[in-house]
Amino acid sequence: MKKNKASIGKPPKEAANNSATYARGMIWPHLETPAKFAVARIKGGPIAPQINGYVYFWDVPGGVQVWTAISGLPPYQPGLNNQSPIGPHGFHLHQFGDCSIGDPLEPFQAAGGHWNPDNQPHGNHAGDFPVLFSNNGRAEMSFLTNRFQVADIIGKSVVIHENPDDYRSQPAGNAGKRLACGIINLYDGI
Repeated sequence: MKKNKASIGKPPKEAANNSATYARGMIWPHLETPAKFAVARIKGGPIAPQINGYVYFWDVPGGVQVWTAISGLPPYQPGLNNQSPIGPHGFHLHQFGDCSIGDPLEPFQAAGGHWNPDNQPHGNHAGDFPVLFSNNGRAEMSFLTNRFQVADIIGKSVVIHENPDDYRSQPAGNAGKRLACGIINLYDGI
């Protein structure tokens, strides 16, 4: 199989034999099948307007590959005096594709709760993702999930939270305020 160099944030050009290509340890999608490739453009709200980035999703054998590149994350601050820490940042799929600000002190509530199509306890929701670690405001991460296919999440939203998810508090992990949001859409080209 032909290997291609990848630039940050863009998948490599497809291999000549129409097979998946590999870069940075990930399987990149077949770009001629956009129904299996989606993206959410992440934008910060009133609490953290500097946040921006992308989350890409594509079907692969055994599940969905998720890759994200985010900038503008607040730096880590330890929790003091019974306050929650800021970061690492909770990172989830939410029920609705609505990133309306609403109340600027509690933004993105219209996105609903964590997406949980099979009624699992928190920590095992299909929409529970690993936390994002801010490295001088940037985070890049890739992971594989077998909890859904791309077609299942079109029209849902991705939300970044102020605090880390504890993966046990019900129903949503005590991840704090919603800092940024993006709606998942089919990817329509590079």
